[in-house]
Amino acid sequence: MRKKPRRPQPSGSTVTEGPPRSSRRWLVWAATLAPLAILVAFITLNTLTGEPHRQGASVVPEFRLATSTGSVVDRDAALGPGDTLFYFSMGVGCDGCFAQIPEIEAGLKARDVRLVPVMVDPPSVVATEALRWGVEIPILIDADLSLSRAMGMVGVYGHSNSPSHSFALARADGTVEWVRHYAEMFVPSDAFFSELDDA
Repeated sequence: MRKKPRRPQPSGSTVTEGPPRSSRRWLVWAATLAPLAILVAFITLNTLTGEPHRQGASVVPEFRLATSTGSVVDRDAALGPGDTLFYFSMGVGCDGCFAQIPEIEAGLKARDVRLVPVMVDPPSVVATEALRWGVEIPILIDADLSLSRAMGMVGVYGHSNSPSHSFALARADGTVEWVRHYAEMFVPSDAFFSELDDA
């Protein structure tokens, strides 16, 4: 097959060829992947650093919820005297979420802080898991996410339909003094109390 003769260029003109095909291909891939790489980096950074002190509600709202033990608890009963630590978690399917309760329960008692866990699964399912993990205190069942949403505990670390692993320390009058969200689903007590004691 005969090669096509090259068209003569006007005198003084310079032939400018584009970058080699392999370079063009690399540029296309780079332009395509760069936004994706930035998004992945942002999500990773957010997961690792998280929003450790993201502001939730400033006051515990009124509520009345069933518990894993068959009782019903309202806001006043949950708060009681002294400080109360509300613990919002994914619940069933997250072993670390249940293991967290006995991990910090004794330390909270020593600090005169009441622990009020909140989960969103059906009471009977939560009760079965609580028994398996030796959890005896009532767990509030926030089935419609009303309390979790009002407290700013939904939508953290990508959990759009449940809390992640979050805490809110409230005074006796319901004022929320400290909020902490964790990316991990279990926090050793020494690490947890080092942060709580600084609140």
